[in-house]
Amino acid sequence: MSVAEPRRIVLFRHAKADWPQVTDHERPLAERGRLDAAEAGRRLVDTGISFDLTLCSTAVRTRETWKLAVHEFPHRPKTVYEERIYEASPGELIALLNETPDDARNLLLIGHNPGVQGLADILSGGAEGDALTRMHRRGFPAAAFAVLHFDGPWKSLEPGTARLADYWAPSE
Repeated sequence: MSVAEPRRIVLFRHAKADWPQVTDHERPLAERGRLDAAEAGRRLVDTGISFDLTLCSTAVRTRETWKLAVHEFPHRPKTVYEERIYEASPGELIALLNETPDDARNLLLIGHNPGVQGLADILSGGAEGDALTRMHRRGFPAAAFAVLHFDGPWKSLEPGTARLADYWAPSE
């Protein structure tokens, strides 16, 4: 694959979590979160993107979100559970994405706010259609995802280098 071919990044916030008496990292999904995670999986399939790699936070709620979403996929992409995603800033997430091997064309990152929403805002140098308007109007609620396109090698990903191509949230 040429590094000049367009790449796609999907930034996916975990579904709605419950608040039992456990550490934040160990919080599971709420019932609503389980339903929304499966619906998000169906919507991700509808994008037509064939993911080469998934980077998922190690938090229980992100792992549960991924398990329910990927169940809807025709094939499971390689998945890496990455502890650096938990509580990561947008800059830390960019640094992590810069490490992605160039043979991965389409990447799914499952993480947390405010990092995921901040990253979508920071990377988006432009937008297609009304995706940016919808994202700004809705914010980045639980189980929402943004689809971004960019050209070049992963190490060249930096603020403003991507285009927001699509956005979906459970209430859309």
